[in-house]
Amino acid sequence: MVDIIIYSLALAMVQLWLLPMSINLKNMAWLLSSRDEPIDTSILQQRVDRAGANLQVGLVPFLALCLLSMQIEVDISATATYWLVLRVIYVPLYMAGTNVVRSVVWVASTACLIYMAMQLV
Repeated sequence: MVDIIIYSLALAMVQLWLLPMSINLKNMAWLLSSRDEPIDTSILQQRVDRAGANLQVGLVPFLALCLLSMQIEVDISATATYWLVLRVIYVPLYMAGTNVVRSVVWVASTACLIYMAMQLV
């Protein structure tokens, strides 16, 4: 389970920091500033930002469930792995603007969270 937690945190680092930075390299001066003024961003940058915000919402309960499962010694690693794979798939789908498939992947990842919680009861 520890490896899944580390992989999920690596996903967060890539999705919340590396990906937005690499897309926004033309605004490096703004990235290195205090960011007092907003800048115009591309549609792709906006999608990456929204996907990142979505990950932040789901990552908190995911990590809590993983840590709780370790504490009470219940193996939810398979479902946690499915959640992680679905979240990795979600990012390029959101970036590409594929609404229906992206929504199906999001629902499936949310179902994984619910099932993870049910396994702990």
